Amino acid sequence: MPVTLLWAVDVYGRVYSLSTAGQRWERADDLLLELKRVTAGKGRCWGIGCDHHVYLNMMPSEASIRYREETYENQRWNPVDGFTDTLLPTDRWPWSDVTGMNPQPLHSFQLPSRSWEWEGDWFVDQSCGGEPSQTGGWEYAVDFPANFSPDKKWNSCVRRRRWIRYRRYTAQGTWAKIPLDNPKKPPLPLCDISCGGWEMSDQSGRYPYLWGVSQQGQVWFREGIHPRVPEGSGWEEVEVPKEVAQLSAGPGDLLWALLWDGNLFVRTGLSLDSPTGTSWAEVESPGKEVEALHVSVGVSVVWVVTKDYKVWFRRGVNSHNPCGSGWISIGGEMLMVDVGLNDQVWAVGEDRGLYFRIGVTPSEPSGNGWIPVSGQWGNNKEVIPPRCFSGQLTEASQASVLSCTDSDSELVSDRDRTAASQPSIAELPQQESKELLPAPILLTPEAAGHDVPWMNVDLEGAEAARSAQAAGASLGDSSAAATYALGTLEDSQGVGEEDGPVWTWISGGGCDVDGGSQISWLSPTGTRLERSAAAAGAPRGDQQETAGEKQRKSVWVRKGMLRWWRDWKPQRWVDVGVALEQSTRSDGRKDSIFFVYYTQYDEKKYLHVFINEVTVLVPVLRDCHYAFAVYTPERTKQRWPLVLAAQTEKDMEDWLSLLSDCCCECRGISGPPSRQALWSTTSKGDVMVHDPAFSLEAAAHTMACDLMFWRQVPGHLHCVESNSLGLVWGIGWDGTAWVYSGPGDAAQMQQQTDVRSVHVYENQRWNPMTGYTDKGLPTDRPMWSDESGLKECTKGNTHPPSPQWSWVSEWAVDFNVPGGTDKEGWQYAADFPTTFHGHKTMKDFVRRRRWARKCKITVRGPWQQVPPIRLSDISLMPCLAQSRMDQVPVWALSDKGDVLCRLGVSQQNPAGSSWLHVGTDQPFKSISIGGANQVWAIAKDGAVFYRGSVSPQNPAGECWYHIPSPLRQTLRQLSVGRTSVFAVDENSNLWYRQGLTPSYPQGSAWELISNNVTKVSVGPLDQVWIIADGVPGFPSETPGAVCHRLGVGPMQPKGQSWDYGIGGGWEHISVRGNSSEPPPAQRSPAPQQSPAPQRPPAQVNGSAVVV
Repeated sequence: MPVTLLWAVDVYGRVYSLSTAGQRWERADDLLLELKRVTAGKGRCWGIGCDHHVYLNMMPSEASIRYREETYENQRWNPVDGFTDTLLPTDRWPWSDVTGMNPQPLHSFQLPSRSWEWEGDWFVDQSCGGEPSQTGGWEYAVDFPANFSPDKKWNSCVRRRRWIRYRRYTAQGTWAKIPLDNPKKPPLPLCDISCGGWEMSDQSGRYPYLWGVSQQGQVWFREGIHPRVPEGSGWEEVEVPKEVAQLSAGPGDLLWALLWDGNLFVRTGLSLDSPTGTSWAEVESPGKEVEALHVSVGVSVVWVVTKDYKVWFRRGVNSHNPCGSGWISIGGEMLMVDVGLNDQVWAVGEDRGLYFRIGVTPSEPSGNGWIPVSGQWGNNKEVIPPRCFSGQLTEASQASVLSCTDSDSELVSDRDRTAASQPSIAELPQQESKELLPAPILLTPEAAGHDVPWMNVDLEGAEAARSAQAAGASLGDSSAAATYALGTLEDSQGVGEEDGPVWTWISGGGCDVDGGSQISWLSPTGTRLERSAAAAGAPRGDQQETAGEKQRKSVWVRKGMLRWWRDWKPQRWVDVGVALEQSTRSDGRKDSIFFVYYTQYDEKKYLHVFINEVTVLVPVLRDCHYAFAVYTPERTKQRWPLVLAAQTEKDMEDWLSLLSDCCCECRGISGPPSRQALWSTTSKGDVMVHDPAFSLEAAAHTMACDLMFWRQVPGHLHCVESNSLGLVWGIGWDGTAWVYSGPGDAAQMQQQTDVRSVHVYENQRWNPMTGYTDKGLPTDRPMWSDESGLKECTKGNTHPPSPQWSWVSEWAVDFNVPGGTDKEGWQYAADFPTTFHGHKTMKDFVRRRRWARKCKITVRGPWQQVPPIRLSDISLMPCLAQSRMDQVPVWALSDKGDVLCRLGVSQQNPAGSSWLHVGTDQPFKSISIGGANQVWAIAKDGAVFYRGSVSPQNPAGECWYHIPSPLRQTLRQLSVGRTSVFAVDENSNLWYRQGLTPSYPQGSAWELISNNVTKVSVGPLDQVWIIADGVPGFPSETPGAVCHRLGVGPMQPKGQSWDYGIGGGWEHISVRGNSSEPPPAQRSPAPQQSPAPQRPPAQVNGSAVVV
């Protein structure tokens, strides 16, 4: 680890440095040097002297700093004298630069300052183009400005040679004065400077930038700083709309400025091509009533001190978002802070001591506490102790010592600015304060005052304070807290040098330390300033504010690299940086923001999502990527999710788990899903659950679907069904039955496998010469395609649904296709795309056949397998929340269409004991059991049946009653509630069964409700939820959206309209567990289990076609 220096200035302008390899503060060799402020960078430190000049201290190094001055001697040939320096009037200067535009005679070169010396005299460069030359360094050409070469030709009329002289920088290791610009107008006296920008490029050894602020509030930029020109060449003024008091430049492209009115300016557009930026953006001060006093920035952090000496951290700061997103109050009372290398934070406390922020890491940039910088001083081998008052502590000074943890941190968001209140800290008991070692201190202005001096410490005031200390010595111990012990100016060591300096400024920009550095003068043992140390002495009423009673608060950041699907033209995957930033509110709740940083047309941009607004995190199928989508209410309404992809499955699972945990923490959700939860599955097979509020079905408190928060349950299923007793069954894509076994740790998770088939279609067209061939018409679909024929899918380029799947078979012809096939698997039709059939006719000119290949996925989840029969559909009888049932009726269909009834299912034994076969005369494809043991089913030919005489004593019933289907429609799926039956036909129409009564449970007629429906689920309160085929107005969205039927009630069982929610790839939904009755109108609704922002009732974000 290289040796670096920490720089500091005391109130008398003396400059000190502390080496990372040493233990003692070293004063600058120039004892007459007095600086007001310093700013350090890698290998250098700048300072502002009391004479308003800028000083530079370059660290000594093995390689000296040399600069090469060069000029060109130009000559022209004439017939009399040959080559001479007598040139034509139109020629370049006899001595010029390489372009010939600027005159540069040898005597015009002067040393920039007294910090430079010449290494020798001028000499001729004997090489031409980097190669040795025998021509004395001359290069020849036909004329100016042609191409020069070392070869003299017959037509060479002009020549030139280069003269070189080196100068060397001799002021390394000392403070050198930067000369004033001449002939340029120099800036007015500077009051602040800041060094930064050396990490703006990936190039090693990149030179830094220097910014300055004049006493009139102007901003200046130092030009020409280069590794061979450390002083720079001149100052350039940067326009600023308001007067600036102080600024800070980070190692990267961050620049913040503090205005005289206490607000803050951020410079945007900083880059290598534009080092001075393009524009200013204003940011308000952290405190609504207290102005900012000091600002300091790092690579991606911003720290601010307000005039009440409170320390604030800016969240969300990045080169893509230099303004950040909100303020967080950090413990400690400081006069100024400085962000050094590795975003480490240094500070001058209110007690004029130096402090270091421990625990600062890339994942926790705010750190977790302050420790003093305990370097040795002078000839004394003891370290400088933390400064504190002797005798009883005053309120201001005690707060400075005890408020150095994060126990009083709080968040003030830009979106909701409220005044930040800080808890009062009780004074220490008199007997404890006597144990503290007396140490000198310079009293600072009152914490509540606003007239804090901006620039210099008043030395006359310090001298008056020293006199006051002598006069007040006889006033007793009660006035000891308001006295000064600065020593006398006549002491040989100077004022304050006996017990250590009284600090006013610190700069860690050149001190290379991090959270893991082992520095002798940064040992937190026994010196960490914790409020918990004062807990024992605090009054009982204030003990809840101590660190022992409150959770430590800080800012936590997780960064990474993902790929983002940019869904505007040109649509493509973009490599982006992401960051999840989490902080803690004053009430203890977590507050998190997810950032996505990207670059478009060389312009840095970003997206951000507030975690408390996220409604679902769901894996999606996108181009064989490990992708997942992030939804918010606004993105759900716009059908515009944020789609991200990781490089590996583990990275995706880590980010999903992290984001999901933050979402649940923000909403106060923990533990397993409730018995009233809504369960759903996606087309990818992921299991999602929503814990509803008790007012989910209340007309006056209906929650909009796009506000519902869904979380993922481990596992992989095709469909899932539940009831309000906590029983949950699911069926995999391969027909395996699974039952939810409840929450458990990783050791209790069981391995779950699922198998599904991937299909491609082979298409052919008939022609008279060759018969059926793969040569189609130009307007035909691809000869290898998906089922729709819109996308080309060959056996070679078709992959499993996602990288989690793996092939377990080879491609084979699939004969189990709706409509039937011939003996070779072909289906025939007159043309694309019409209905296909399994036999060839004279009018069939096209044919197709389906190829299938099986793939397998293996996951772990809280699911127990129910062997041995494979199922195609399942239904659990819904019941009210207060119901008690010894045996829960469970009806199912096997993959062959047989009707089954599960026996022995209970809360204690959710998997049941055995299957009971129920006789039918044909295979079935859908079944549902509702309230009062009503069993309805649909046969594979679309016929509807009702099972009669089903009861707890006779669970299988007695016989089937045929129910007429809707006219000219074939039903495919149905769901039975408490008193209503809804069904979906093959054309995605939703039907309602009229006339259901206890005496006539079969009903009387079917009524069309809506179209655009693929699945329906009717709950125990007759609530209706569907999976819609699409969302009106968004034709390009992937089919499958969750929708809620509004207006359903006893007097209006069909409902009134649809509320469209989360969508794009949803496969199945079950609301049969949500049996909580809505609260009476006169009562306030019960608190939600998953709090989410509410919107006004009866606000619908979709519509449906109602007949």
